Amino acid sequence: MDPGVDNNNFRPQTAHVTTSDAREKPDTHAQSEADTLTEIRRRRAELLEAINALEQALAAPVPSGQMRWVQGVSTALLDLSNDFRDHIELTEGTDGLYGRVLRTSPRLAHHVETLTKDHEKLIELISVLLTLVGKAAASFARGDSMVADLDDVRDRGTTLIGELGRHRQRGSDLMYEGYSVDIGGQD
Repeated sequence: MDPGVDNNNFRPQTAHVTTSDAREKPDTHAQSEADTLTEIRRRRAELLEAINALEQALAAPVPSGQMRWVQGVSTALLDLSNDFRDHIELTEGTDGLYGRVLRTSPRLAHHVETLTKDHEKLIELISVLLTLVGKAAASFARGDSMVADLDDVRDRGTTLIGELGRHRQRGSDLMYEGYSVDIGGQD
């Protein structure tokens, strides 16, 4: 008679249990979220550097060299434009921040919509400012006075910096609401 079988030909079932140390396998979703937030912080810092560089370029004295001033503003603005397009890709792109926030907190849809509309407005402001900088350079090349063009660049550049600041504040609010709010009710 088979030792694993009783008198009624019944073989008891055994469960195969395996154990693993939870530390061996990290939570890939949590790690992915942490990596995303780290990347967002890094890109946010780069964008702030670009904003500050544009602010410094706009604040530089024009009389020390009009064309040098225009070139400084143009360089800072192009860097800002590239960093802002990267920001849009990170937030609106496939599996971007806004999509993640909406999947976990659909109540924030209005905030996401506002930030997305900000992107359109800010891209337009950057484009207009790039055009004005080009116009100022063309005036210089023709030997015309650039004073009116430079004042316009400064005015619109200051507006752009203010709008970017407000956008960054709204983005901070979204991050707080989406990731750090204690909604309570767990008692």
